[in-house]
Amino acid sequence: MSVDGYIDDASPERLRLSTPADFDRVDGVRAACDAILVGAGTVRADDPKLLIKSPERQRRRVARGLPRQLTKVTLTSSGDLDPGSRFFTTGDSPKLVYAASPAVPALKERLADAGEVIDAGDPVDLRRMLADLAGRGVRRLMVEGGGGVHTRFLTEGLADELQLVVAPFFIGDPAAPRFVHPGVFPQSPARPMRLAEVTRIGDLVLMRYLIKSRR
Repeated sequence: MSVDGYIDDASPERLRLSTPADFDRVDGVRAACDAILVGAGTVRADDPKLLIKSPERQRRRVARGLPRQLTKVTLTSSGDLDPGSRFFTTGDSPKLVYAASPAVPALKERLADAGEVIDAGDPVDLRRMLADLAGRGVRRLMVEGGGGVHTRFLTEGLADELQLVVAPFFIGDPAAPRFVHPGVFPQSPARPMRLAEVTRIGDLVLMRYLIKSRR
């Protein structure tokens, strides 16, 4: 995020806040996880691949008996997902879509074999989703965005760790998206997170927090 807490500006083009060194760090974090999750809004806006890019990291995963790529996960209330997006068309790992109950029938028909649609309640119940992922062998889930998804995981006390990278500039536009939306957070001044690591990445700063207020 920017120094003032934004993850993008308000222009039509995606603002890149990170650097190649930080993108490589993120790739390493992905390689240490079982699955990666973004919201449907991020799938529509950014069309991410959500792949581990480094061939060496892929080889190391295979040597440990893990799939070469992460299981991809998204969640949606409306069911507005394009089976032609790169979330579905790249990589040979499972693609899981946790959808609100009313959207499930039409979404199953639209996606066909592109991904598996799972009924996650109405509205989408994150605990129900996490229980299903655990049943599929997912032990470490990377929640990569966007702001609405970050907000839900934090406000519902479902995040164990927060990795926050701050870019060396301001956005200053109230119309731009923020890292989190307004909400009632359990990580209040009375229950602070614990700072576990601070790392300089060029002019970026990584702050890794452990969240004490778990479910």
